[in-house]
Amino acid sequence: MSSAARNIRAEKVRRIFERFDSNGDGGLNREEMAALVVAVNPRVKFSDEQISAILDEVFRTYSDFIDQPAGLTLHGLLRTYDDGAGDVDRDFDALSLSLPHSPSPSSPSATSVAAAALSAADDPSTSSIVDPSFPPKRASAAPWASSSPNHGIAFDSTWPLLDDLEILVKRLRSKQIQKSSSDNNNGNNNFDSFSEAGWSREIDHADRRFHWDESSADYTVFVKELSALRGRADASGRDEAFDSHMAIGRSLYEHHLFREALNSFRRACELVPTDVRPHFRAGTALYALGRHGEAKEEFLLALEAAEASGNQWAQLLPQIHVNLGISLEGEGMVLNACEHYREAAILCPTHFRALKLLGSALFGVGEYRAAEKALEEAVFLRPDYADAHCDLGSALHAMGEDERAIQEFQKAIDLKPGHVDALYNLGGLLMDAGRFARASEMYTRVLAVRPNSWRAQLNKAVALLGASENEEAKKALKEAFKMTKRLEVYDAIAHLKMLHKKRKHSKGSGSGVHSEGEFLVVDASKFKRIGRKTTLRQDLANALEIRAFQRLTRLDHCDIEQLKKEMSETNVPLSYSGSGAPVKSIRKAGLEMILQKLLQFLKAETFQGSVKAVNEKILSVMDASGSGRVDLGIFFAVIAPLCSGPTDRRKRVVFDALLWRQTNEGRGTLVRRNDAISYIKLLRAVYIPSHGVSDMMELHGESDPSMISFSEFLEIFNDQDWGFGILSTLVKLEIGDRIRHGKHTCSICQYPIIGSRFREARQHFSLCNRCYSEGKVPSAFKQEEYRFKEYGSETEAIKDKCTCFTLNSKSTESDP
Repeated sequence: MSSAARNIRAEKVRRIFERFDSNGDGGLNREEMAALVVAVNPRVKFSDEQISAILDEVFRTYSDFIDQPAGLTLHGLLRTYDDGAGDVDRDFDALSLSLPHSPSPSSPSATSVAAAALSAADDPSTSSIVDPSFPPKRASAAPWASSSPNHGIAFDSTWPLLDDLEILVKRLRSKQIQKSSSDNNNGNNNFDSFSEAGWSREIDHADRRFHWDESSADYTVFVKELSALRGRADASGRDEAFDSHMAIGRSLYEHHLFREALNSFRRACELVPTDVRPHFRAGTALYALGRHGEAKEEFLLALEAAEASGNQWAQLLPQIHVNLGISLEGEGMVLNACEHYREAAILCPTHFRALKLLGSALFGVGEYRAAEKALEEAVFLRPDYADAHCDLGSALHAMGEDERAIQEFQKAIDLKPGHVDALYNLGGLLMDAGRFARASEMYTRVLAVRPNSWRAQLNKAVALLGASENEEAKKALKEAFKMTKRLEVYDAIAHLKMLHKKRKHSKGSGSGVHSEGEFLVVDASKFKRIGRKTTLRQDLANALEIRAFQRLTRLDHCDIEQLKKEMSETNVPLSYSGSGAPVKSIRKAGLEMILQKLLQFLKAETFQGSVKAVNEKILSVMDASGSGRVDLGIFFAVIAPLCSGPTDRRKRVVFDALLWRQTNEGRGTLVRRNDAISYIKLLRAVYIPSHGVSDMMELHGESDPSMISFSEFLEIFNDQDWGFGILSTLVKLEIGDRIRHGKHTCSICQYPIIGSRFREARQHFSLCNRCYSEGKVPSAFKQEEYRFKEYGSETEAIKDKCTCFTLNSKSTESDP
C-alpha cells in the first residue's frame, strides 16, 4: 500500500472514530462501540446478548489498546482494520462520511470490493475452514464485521434477495427444528478422530452444524424457492449477478447449508472465472461437505488467480495457503500441508493460526523440535490460544520434557476448561508418568464433555487399574464395551479375566508355580537354540521391530510390482548433491505424493500415521542434514524389502532401484559397488540401528570403483553379518501372522501364541516371539542355560513328537 493510500485509510478511520467518540475523551467505551457496531451493519438486527458478546471480544482481543476509563483508542481501531478486521471503505460509506476534496463514488471501487471480499474471506464465520471453533481474533474479521452474514455487498439490488433468503431459511428451520434438536446429539462421533491423533484439530464442523434433513419435503420446497431466487439474481447484469450469488452463497454457508452455498459459489465462478473469491468460497464449502480433494482443487484455482492478479489479492494469499494446507491435511497429505502453512507464515509473519497449524502438522509427521518452535511463536503472538498450548504440550511430551508439557496442557485447560484434547493428552502423559489417580481424573473430565468416547472410557479403566482401583476399573471397562464392540476393548476385558484366573490359581498352588508378572530376563549367552532353523534371539528382536514398522506403514500391503511400476513411471530430473554425483532427488512433499499413490487404499488418517512413521524412521536418516530433499532411487530401494511379494522379487526391485537412480554407467545391468555398499549401510542404519555399521565401509572396500551384477549384489545383500539377511526372518514373521498354536499360551504374557512358538527343551514351557526376543523366562524355572526349539506351526510340533532325534553339542548353539 502506498503512503498516500495509507494516509487516506488512516484519515477515514479517524473520522469514523470521531463520529462515535461522543464525549471526546479519546476512546470508545462500550456504549460508543455498540453504536459503531450497529451503525456499520444497518441491516442486521442484533440482540443485546450478541452486542454484549461482540464488545467483550473486542475489549479482550485489543486489551493493549484500551485506555481506562475512556475505552478503545484511535490507534486500536486502526489496528482492527489493519488486521484485516473490516472494510474501511464500506464502513466509511455506510456512515455517509466524506473526505475533503474527495468525490463520493457512485459505485464501489475495485479496491473497496477487494477489501470487502478479503474481510469476508478472513471472517471465521464464513471462512470456517480456517478455524470455526475459534472466536474472531486479531488476524481475522472484526467482531462487528464477522457477525454480519451480508458483509462485502457491492450492489443495492442484492439486499432484497438476501432479505427474501433469510425468510426462506427461517421458515425451513422452524419446520425442521424439532428433528435437528435430536440430530444435534451426534457430535460425539468426531472426538476419537482428533484426540487419538495427539494434536488438536482446527476444523470440526460437525459439533456446531445444524443438521438439515435434505430428504424432507420441506427441504425440496426450499430448494425450489431458492432456485427462483437465483433466477432473479441472474436477471441482472453480470457484475450484479456475481455480487448476488456471492452474497447468497455466504449467507447459505453461515446457515450451514453448504451444498446450496456451493451451488451459488460455482455459479459465481461461471460468471467471473478469474475472480479469486468464488473459488476460495467454493473450497470452504467443499471442505465443509467433506470433499477434501475437490476443496484442494478450488483452493489451487484461487491461488493461481491470486498470483496472476498482481498485488490485488496479496493480502488474501496467506489465507489461501492456510486453507489449502487444511484441505491437504484432510487428504492425509501432511508434508504438503506444511509447505503451505510455512508459505502463509512467510507472507504474513503475524499469522498465528498459520504458525499453529504448521506446528501441529510438523508434530503430526514427528518433527517435534521444529513443531515446538512454530507453536512457541504462535503462543507468543497469541498467548490465549488454547489449541496452540495444547499442541505445544503434545510436542514437549514427545520430546520427553514432561514438566513443561504439563504446564502447557494446564494453560490450555485454564483458558478452556472443556478442552478435550488437552484433558485427554494430559491424561496420557500422567499415565506414562505413573500418576494413575490423576490420569483417571483427566479422563473423567473428558467423559463429562464427551460421554460417548470409548477411548477415554478405556483409558480411564487402565488408569484405575494402575491405581489399584480394580472394581472401578471393571465398571469402566464394561462401560467402554457398551459404547463399542471394538477388538481393543474385548482384548482388554479378556486379558483381565485371564489375569484374574491366574492370580486365583497362583494363590492356591503354593510357591511352586510362579505368579503373573514374575519372570527373569536372561542374558543372551544363556539362550541356546536347538538346530539352525531356530531363530537367533537378537535377530528376532530386530525383525520384530521391522515388522512393527512394516505394519504401521502398511507397506506390507503395497505390492512390489506396484512399486516397480511407480518407479518406471516417475520422471525425476537429475540434480547435483554436495558430493558432485548426480542423483534423482525430490522434496519430501513430492515424495509424500508418490507414497499416496503406493498406499492409495489407506484412509486419510491412517495414511498420516504411515507418513509420520516413514518420516521418523527413514527420511530422518536419509536427510540427516535437514535439506528437505531425499534420493528417490535410494528411497525406493529402502522400502522395497518391506513390500508384499516373493522375496526374490523384492531383492530384484531393490537392484532395479539402484540401477534407476544412476546415469548410463553399466548400460542398465550393473551398479557401482560403492553404491551397493552405501545402500546396505543406510538400510541397516534405518532398520537395525542397534548394530554398529560405522566400520563397514573400511572393511568392505570403501573406494572400490568397480561395477557389480545382480548375482554379486545378492551376495552382499544376503550376508547375515553385515548385509540384510534378516529379511528371511521378517518373511517368516509375515507368514506367522496367520498361524495359531491351538490352546498354547505364552508362559510370560499369557496371550495365545501367534506365529512361531519357542519351546524350552527341559522345562517344556513355551514363549511367544516377543517374550523370546526379550529374553524372558518364568522365574520358577531358574537354570544355567535354556535350550529352545522353534516351531512354525503345530504340525511341526506334532511331527517332532513322533520323531526320535538326539541332541548333541553340534546342534546346540548359543546366540552370538
